[in-house]
Amino acid sequence: MAITVSELIAEPQLGLTLTAGAEGLDNRITWAHTSDLPRLWEWVTGGELMMTNGLSIPAEAAGQVALAEALMDSGASALAIGEKMHAPPLTDEFLEACNRLPLPLINIPYPLPFIAIARSVAESSLLEESRRLRQTARVYDLLRTAGASEDHWQSLVQRLSTELDAELFVVDRRCLHPWHPDGQSLPVFLAEEWAPLSGQVGLAGKNFQWHRIRGRHVLTMDIPTHANALMVVLPNSEPHPDAVVLLHAATVLGLQLSRIVLSLEGRHRLAGEFLLQAMDGRLGAAEMESRLAGFEVTPQDFLLASMTANSPAAGVSTAGVSTADDVGGLADVHIELWRHGVASASLKRNNRLHVVVPAGVPDDVLVHCAGADAEIGISSPANVTGIQRALQESLWALGSARANKLGLARYAEGPSWLGLTGFEEGTALVRRLLGPIFDYEQGQEGDLILTLRTYLDSQRSWQKTASALFAHRQTIIYRIRKIGELTGLDMGETSTVAQLWFALQIHEAMHQ
Repeated sequence: MAITVSELIAEPQLGLTLTAGAEGLDNRITWAHTSDLPRLWEWVTGGELMMTNGLSIPAEAAGQVALAEALMDSGASALAIGEKMHAPPLTDEFLEACNRLPLPLINIPYPLPFIAIARSVAESSLLEESRRLRQTARVYDLLRTAGASEDHWQSLVQRLSTELDAELFVVDRRCLHPWHPDGQSLPVFLAEEWAPLSGQVGLAGKNFQWHRIRGRHVLTMDIPTHANALMVVLPNSEPHPDAVVLLHAATVLGLQLSRIVLSLEGRHRLAGEFLLQAMDGRLGAAEMESRLAGFEVTPQDFLLASMTANSPAAGVSTAGVSTADDVGGLADVHIELWRHGVASASLKRNNRLHVVVPAGVPDDVLVHCAGADAEIGISSPANVTGIQRALQESLWALGSARANKLGLARYAEGPSWLGLTGFEEGTALVRRLLGPIFDYEQGQEGDLILTLRTYLDSQRSWQKTASALFAHRQTIIYRIRKIGELTGLDMGETSTVAQLWFALQIHEAMHQ
């Protein structure tokens, strides 16, 4: 077992004396650490004797009391201050706080080297180190026997909890939901304490931090390789689980999550291939029903949601992979939906993400899984024979969401888009105004639609359009005149320009 505070003070060669906090003499010391930084408690992982030459001690009474409380909350076993160095006078309020907490306050006689205390603690911890190594080996062996299936997640968490003699939870720091659909929710007292701070759990931004919440010590630790995955540990007894072993436990959980995500990615690729064929009309109804049911989505009653995001997410996704090929920050939506217990099949196409989900999924779940920057259009409930129509409806709803600055819009609900009520009207308008141009371009080499879009975006400037398309000004003039001939519209009329702009907006929004 680790040496206690009283046993360390009793070693005659050190000459240590207790200044305050006598009721904490039975605290066990896992390590001795020297620091002279202002926020001394930020370097505590639990069980340490913190040694300082006094530079870390505030001069005023309130600051000294706050230091004692923060060290206690972080799990420090004791505080040792070198005499005749840089410590300000210790206030009565500070000594009273050490007695009340209790936090043992030790005086280090001058000129005893701090290393002598650290060596004494280390020598007494040799047996503890052997125990730690055996426990670490057992922790990794749990990963070996866990299996790669997502069904084994909670079993691994439970076995780790038993090994650590602690309650163990893995949650999303942004919303405090369990990271795995089979995971356990946080205890009510933690959820109530942290709910107002969602996205900020671990207020100091550390990946390893002890808290004291409603009388209980609580550890929060980041899961490596999975952004926003947070391991929460509630020790069941003293001493607390060893900090090094906890770091290995977090690594084991991260590795298991990576194995699960890898298996989900294989299913995600199959879903994308299926939806691509289904949306292109290359599959019969019976085959679509069978394959969609394989993704646990009811073939007779589903929604199709089309999504874009304003701001691509940078860095690392929740799956621990680069988001360079992200769909505007939506690359992990299928994982987020899975984590929240929602079956889905999704496809990235033309910078949009199309997701098929059961019809009963609430809007707030879709918004939460897609993120605050997402814009979502949702079709009417559909079955497999209507999947192409559902796609058109979701794209129309997405155009309505973007035009009306809504995070989410459902087809045929809410405000109209460009004065039109549905994609049939929009398709008819596009065909009437732009159809002759599409027909012409099928038989001729030309860039009339591109030229028209650039011309309108360039405030109808011949020169700006020519520069943008790397073409001669006369070529642009010829193309615009050709558009007028094909459509029978006067390109000099403002009403004509307005109609063509509307048609282009609809065409681009509905283009798959």
